[in-house]
Amino acid sequence: MRLALYQPDIPQNTGTILRLAACLGVAVDLIEPLGFPFDDRRMRRAGMDYLDRVEIRRHGDWASFQAARAGRLILLTTAGDRSLPDFAFQSSDVLLLGRESAGVPPEIHTGADLRLRIPMQPGMRSLNIALAAALALGEGLRQLGAWPA
Repeated sequence: MRLALYQPDIPQNTGTILRLAACLGVAVDLIEPLGFPFDDRRMRRAGMDYLDRVEIRRHGDWASFQAARAGRLILLTTAGDRSLPDFAFQSSDVLLLGRESAGVPPEIHTGADLRLRIPMQPGMRSLNIALAAALALGEGLRQLGAWPA
């Protein structure tokens, strides 16, 4: 499994997701442009000294990401038509998270292979993307028996 961040714009969330990926042994795709310099001190503080231990692939744009990716593209979205508890993951899945401020454009939303939502209490708008990444990735690793030893 992989995590992919579409044009992230909050460095602390990106750092937290990179730290999560390092701890769980999952690679991350960063789809540019980023909304901050990659060496932003806030991202480094959130990722601590874990950033050197995660495989990061940077893609200059959506087209270069699409050309390089393999596996199903699973968009995590509040508008998903599939629910996380009912979803069966595959080891080659790429979990895509949109911009914190705007999600993903409609063409990327409809172009994903699947759109997955995390159930929440009525009236709640959304989870922080780092939390959504942790929930979905954790469930995927659990299903696949792929948690680190």
